Amino acid sequence: MRFPTLPLFLVGVALAQPAFAVTTWDKVTIATEGAYAPWNFMGPNGKLQGYEVDLANELCVRMKAKCDVVAQDWDGIIPALNAGKYDAIMASMGVTPERQKVVAFSVAYTQAPNGFMTLKSSPLAQMPDLNTLFNLSKDEGAARKEVAKLAPLLKGKVLGVQSASTAANFVDKYLKDYVEVREYKTIEQHNLDLEAGRVDLVMANITVLNKAVSQPDMKDATLAGPRFIGGVLGGGTTNVALRKRDTELKEKFDAAIKSVNDDGTNKKLMQKWFGLDLSPQN
Repeated sequence: MRFPTLPLFLVGVALAQPAFAVTTWDKVTIATEGAYAPWNFMGPNGKLQGYEVDLANELCVRMKAKCDVVAQDWDGIIPALNAGKYDAIMASMGVTPERQKVVAFSVAYTQAPNGFMTLKSSPLAQMPDLNTLFNLSKDEGAARKEVAKLAPLLKGKVLGVQSASTAANFVDKYLKDYVEVREYKTIEQHNLDLEAGRVDLVMANITVLNKAVSQPDMKDATLAGPRFIGGVLGGGTTNVALRKRDTELKEKFDAAIKSVNDDGTNKKLMQKWFGLDLSPQN
């Protein structure tokens, strides 16, 4: 999951919100990035599409609300929420301690780790422990040993990552001594640089990378190496972000998400967009 950097002054913004009139939440505006396929993206018709767009529409039906899903650049997505530009965020966002200082989160609607993508022709394509999952929250020591194992392969390489993301936090904490880090505004940008040979590997949510390697313009790319969850990556879940004061709206989202999780609707949407089950574990 990704992580917008939050300057200290934003904490004050979140804690000093003005009083607002009570709402019944029959109308809700939901922000998504629109550049994070297959979670959310702009289709060829110029309309938002993707797993989270479909899920948002289904949640709104269950909340008996008329919803408008809008695109918002990832940078500044949380400040704009607290400024009242929209009411909720559904943009592959997970729970982390820094985010919890300024926003509230619904119950989880998916769970997915972060991993690496490189070119098939690269020595990095042979990174060990493909698909092995390391949980930074439960056993950071094992994760650090894994990073140390990867160090000789990564030394001197250029790694691309989306700025202000949890993957960027992971790279900063565990990999910056081994790789040159290059940050990008969107994952599409670092994917293009990977294909062009300007970076040696990228790190992002595994579902996004899996989608990328299925595209014709990324035919030379492949997933490689281990996967990570927890710690600076958050709990590995994706959740709706909301203003802290909007407790009634949070309750509505929680109930709707539990409903789609319980009756299998969410699992069907995951299979449609990801081809696999990312159901959050209780």
